[in-house]
Amino acid sequence: MQNLKLPITISPLRSAQRRLVCEGVFKLSEMTRLLAVCESASEHAQVSVKFDVDERGLTVISGNASALVALTCQRCNEAYEQLLEVEFTFSPAKNAEAAEKIPSYYDVIELDENGEVNLRELVEEELILSIPLIPRHDLEDCSADADSVWGELPEELEKPNPFDVLKQLK
Repeated sequence: MQNLKLPITISPLRSAQRRLVCEGVFKLSEMTRLLAVCESASEHAQVSVKFDVDERGLTVISGNASALVALTCQRCNEAYEQLLEVEFTFSPAKNAEAAEKIPSYYDVIELDENGEVNLRELVEEELILSIPLIPRHDLEDCSADADSVWGELPEELEKPNPFDVLKQLK
């Protein structure tokens, strides 16, 4: 497959009427918000987007995207590679009133003043949302001590209760 560069903005209404399918790439170097939360990233995000009209007559933007990024492991503080893969389904709306009429099984995306959506920003936001809340290696790949205890204090660090002194006052 060729790495065709996708359009940054596109009219979903016209594209849905033509049942347009776009497959290609976005440069990750242009996704500054994604790069701000990653150590590094591959050169491109692979994207496939399909524009359609559903049985209710609503315009639907559906597709998937994937990108390889480097994140910092929260156990050992070393960088590791993570493949971000997302699937999305949106329906565009002109304003908040129109957005209320869109069924809940579609995510709503707002059209700009020209009736277009920024496809690159849409993909970037979905990739950011797919980053794990606590990024970390698989346990067998992590250099952190595997037998460390999480959430419990060792017994030798337990301190006496300061209110025990009050019991003696009775």
